Amino acid sequence: MTQPDIFDRSLRARRRDRMLARFADHDFLYRAMLDELLDRLVDVQRDLPEALVIGCPDASARTALEAMGKRVVCADPGFAAAHAQRGVQAEEDALPFADDSFDLVVACGTLDSVNDLPGALILMRRVLRPDGLMLAAFTGAGTLPRLRAALMAGEGDRPAQHIHPQVDVRAAGDLLSRAGFAMPVADSETLTVRYGDMLRLMHDLRGMGAGNALASHPPALRRDTLMGAAQHFAAAADADGRTAEQMAILYLSGWKPDASQPKPARRGSGNISLADALKRKD
Repeated sequence: MTQPDIFDRSLRARRRDRMLARFADHDFLYRAMLDELLDRLVDVQRDLPEALVIGCPDASARTALEAMGKRVVCADPGFAAAHAQRGVQAEEDALPFADDSFDLVVACGTLDSVNDLPGALILMRRVLRPDGLMLAAFTGAGTLPRLRAALMAGEGDRPAQHIHPQVDVRAAGDLLSRAGFAMPVADSETLTVRYGDMLRLMHDLRGMGAGNALASHPPALRRDTLMGAAQHFAAAADADGRTAEQMAILYLSGWKPDASQPKPARRGSGNISLADALKRKD
């Protein structure tokens, strides 16, 4: 039986397109993710000449990878975003590319709102050539705790869901393994951003295309609810009047299996027993 969508696919695409005109004013989170992914890619001792970029709010990822000598194809859930980068409109769980098409997949900033994350990871593995690399970054569990608490406080006894469900780093690592990646790695870091008021935070979220895209379409916040939430958010401020909000960024990496890759040692093949290894030295 087909599972219902968590996210409204059409609304998600429209939000991606609407952000384009002002994205440069709100790109700090995307920039942090992309910079880290590129730093990790520099450490890879492989050419990986054919690259797919998923999530193209501007030309920065394509430009950086082309500067590394790679041939780049861009894909984005939004039509205008994809068109602006001479790319393909596509959702991550419905990639239109043939198997074994790319040496590298870089997915930056979109997997937090894909309907079928396990399916998206499987497709990213499939479009990679053997021994190809997947790198991804997106926000996960622990993101926007202050905003979440403020909205719940503002709505009282019957709060609606206004913030997307979030994946934690352990679950993300398990999904990588289940998707069939070799040498899977999942880790995280927390980016702290300080705001003078809650409305500025919400303005940033809309400007980066991270507004609510839930298929359940929760009701719009009433003015009194919004003001109550803003007061709760302000009550958590530091002495300088700014409230620290957190963005928990998950980083994933994995390789498409290939016979040339190192294999884990066969169980029982070691020459030193665990008991001996754990003995304290005199």
